[in-house]
Amino acid sequence: MTMNIETARAWLGFYGEGIDERVDELNQLDAALGDGDCGASLQRGTSAVTESLAAVDTDSLGELFRSVGMTLVSAMGGTSGPLIGTLFLRMGVSFGDVGELDTAALAAGIRSGVEGVMSMGQSAPGDKTMIDSLLPGVEALESNTSEPMSVAAAAAAVAARDGAAATADLAARRGRASYVGDGGLGNVDPGAVGMAILFEALDRAVEG
Repeated sequence: MTMNIETARAWLGFYGEGIDERVDELNQLDAALGDGDCGASLQRGTSAVTESLAAVDTDSLGELFRSVGMTLVSAMGGTSGPLIGTLFLRMGVSFGDVGELDTAALAAGIRSGVEGVMSMGQSAPGDKTMIDSLLPGVEALESNTSEPMSVAAAAAAVAARDGAAATADLAARRGRASYVGDGGLGNVDPGAVGMAILFEALDRAVEG
């Protein structure tokens, strides 16, 4: 199958639902490493996206994702808003004004977004950030472009989830967690979990 506007909207909707379901967990994870508001911040952003998309009437995947990125930047603020907003903005630019994507084009768009986040945040794999789930997720997509999109999305969700879990074994080198004793060693990074939820939502949308 391919991703079209309906599937993309379902993906975004499921992402918001996933954040709603795990907002307390994300806040608790963040309390051990930062301000304790990661879940609330993500929920504020995804709620704004849900509200704004009701007014977005387009057949262009690029326009849709660029709109999402701009909404996230303005709604979330702080440091996470521009980072996650950049993820979606770069995806939208990569997708272009088409109404349908195959797995390779989807992976290329997410890869562009991830590289944008890495550049803006000056972060790399192993820094105990959202990159530690985003990068495994997109790499799994890229490794499965010859498979049905449902297979690729399922693999990406597993890889992103495993990447997030593995951050417990990392000492933070970036962000507020780097100021915590031992760099938050033993604690899972909430930003990585938030991005794993994004890939889980993709899996759900594609399978549906």
